[in-house]
Amino acid sequence: MAEEPQNTEHENGAHQDAASDAASQEAVIIDIESAVFAELPWEEQVGTLREILQESRTQTAQNLDLAQRAQAEMANQRRRSDEERISQGKYSNGRLIAKLLPVVEELALAMGLVEDNNGVETSGDDAQDAESSPESSWIQGVRLIQRKFMTLLESEGVTTIDAVGTVFNPLEHEALGTDESTEYPPGHVIKAVRQGYRLHDRIIQPAQVIVAREPQDVGKGDTSSEVKETDNG
Repeated sequence: MAEEPQNTEHENGAHQDAASDAASQEAVIIDIESAVFAELPWEEQVGTLREILQESRTQTAQNLDLAQRAQAEMANQRRRSDEERISQGKYSNGRLIAKLLPVVEELALAMGLVEDNNGVETSGDDAQDAESSPESSWIQGVRLIQRKFMTLLESEGVTTIDAVGTVFNPLEHEALGTDESTEYPPGHVIKAVRQGYRLHDRIIQPAQVIVAREPQDVGKGDTSSEVKETDNG
């Protein structure tokens, strides 16, 4: 029975503390333009104003940080959208151009064969007749189409890939085989079987090439000749 008054006193103290906390919170949220605020002592008024000012500064800083983050995110999103739009514009015709490349190669092959056939020497009336023949006019027309094709591809950002004489690059070249060569060092391209093309900075068709390897019989002929000279000596 003696413990009940102590518990009652403890509960009363807890209620008093809660009431004081509630009163302090109410004092903080008192409207500074209300009559209640005006009736407070000036020390409490100053303290309340300081608390309100500190809360306003904190809220302002948070709002400024959020606004700056949102502005930076919008700028990044705009930059990414611009880069994506530019990239799509640069490579939008890539698939169509890749399908046109075989046509360009066939035209180049045809013109190469014509030039080889025209390499046969002609003289006098035969040369004049060849230049004025309908076949010559047809060849000139095809050559003109080929030049216009290449001009169109170049205007779209298509460039050829250097092959012969360069170091083999698996990103740009597709090796079809190797061959012995004394003209180029091992690992260099000695022949381009198919021309490679690049659209801006993207490979749309690798060049098919033959790569040089070191000759196997280098020096054997010289050794035999040296042996013969020694025997004769």
